[in-house]
Amino acid sequence: MNADVRIAIDGFNLALPHGTGVATYGQALGDAITSLGARLDGVFGIPVGIHPELREILFYEALGRGIPQGPGLAAVRAVREWFGQYRRTQMFDVPMRGLIVQGAIARRLPRFERIMSSARLFERADRYFARTGRFLPIRVSDPPHIMHWTYPVPIRMQGTSNVYTLHDLVPLKLPYATLDRKRLYYRMTETIVREADHVCTVSESSRDDVIAQFGIAGDRITNTYQCVSTAQTRQDHVGDVTALFGLKPRGYFLYYGAIEPKKNVGRLIEAYLGSQVKTPLVLVGAGAWQADEDLRLLATGAAGSHNAFGRRVASQVIRLQYLPRALLLQLIENAKGVIFPSLYEGFGLPVLEAMQLGTPVITSDRSSLPEVAGQAALMVDPYDVGALTAAILALDTDDALADRLAAAGTEQAQRFTQDRYRARLGAMYDTILAKAPRTGRHMPKGWE
Repeated sequence: MNADVRIAIDGFNLALPHGTGVATYGQALGDAITSLGARLDGVFGIPVGIHPELREILFYEALGRGIPQGPGLAAVRAVREWFGQYRRTQMFDVPMRGLIVQGAIARRLPRFERIMSSARLFERADRYFARTGRFLPIRVSDPPHIMHWTYPVPIRMQGTSNVYTLHDLVPLKLPYATLDRKRLYYRMTETIVREADHVCTVSESSRDDVIAQFGIAGDRITNTYQCVSTAQTRQDHVGDVTALFGLKPRGYFLYYGAIEPKKNVGRLIEAYLGSQVKTPLVLVGAGAWQADEDLRLLATGAAGSHNAFGRRVASQVIRLQYLPRALLLQLIENAKGVIFPSLYEGFGLPVLEAMQLGTPVITSDRSSLPEVAGQAALMVDPYDVGALTAAILALDTDDALADRLAAAGTEQAQRFTQDRYRARLGAMYDTILAKAPRTGRHMPKGWE
């Protein structure tokens, strides 16, 4: 790609202290853009103030501690935010002078050449869209050639080509499984499909859903799939899972992700307890909406062993909260199997991460998950507790099956390497840049 090309991504999820699957996507996307030879900009919603000498400090403070509340009482903040809807959104450049001791924070961000931020940009955009039905327009000096929004947000940057990633349509496919405001979500997605310069998605399943639901032309939506790096894992520290969690390598099953309805954790627990296997089940993830319902089968009041990250909450079930990524990768790599029986996924990163690390996988036969797993996992109907129980029993007792799945998973993961992701992403960007002159976009040298 031409070295004069500048592509921006948003920091909507990158700014979250504990990250999300979309934060992982954003980081991988940013790394891929720089490896393509383009220059990378970042757009954030962090309050950095009007004083240039403080912006870098305030930016990294928010990354490390979370975006602070505005000053004053809650009622005063609400009034200030209400009036703020009517002010023009002002974007500030964050000087990158290298004066901050970044430590682990640096690993959460791609290598940005330029960072721009406006206080609570994404919250303001949501309110603006709810009030007007239009996307919040933002203007920056010297805009990038492409603005790639990593999540469906109601914002449009002026003077550039706006690309939006629609990971899935879960709020519309499983409306009973999310708290999204469905009318607002539908209107926003419909507007993206109608007005975006291009739409990006992460699986053929999601691409088909968007086409079927909104009728977008096939040449305006591209599936780039995803990639993820598990290089942080440390092969020489296998004993960590025993020292930190009291677990034996290859001696536990693992689920990780949010505990919410679409993840199907309730049926997973029911199937696991019904299997009566002696191998412990480790659940890693924060409780979200209806988590108590999903965890109802666990005897949460039972006494059990404790460690720094959580405790044993049933005879053979260990629940852990958020873990630093390096520790999570250790748990994945040393598990007997990763179980991910989600009802619906745009991609399903846990399946790919487990396969990359040579860990057998049990997953769902729905949505995008068969695309990711191929023939390298035990596939089950996520609504069939009996089928999930049988899969757990098979993986627990059949070492030959586990070895075959581990080997097949490592091979299947090669379909989603960083090189292949870069190639798909680069082809999409080339298509967008080639169309830009016809829509009046400014172009990098060599594209006129």
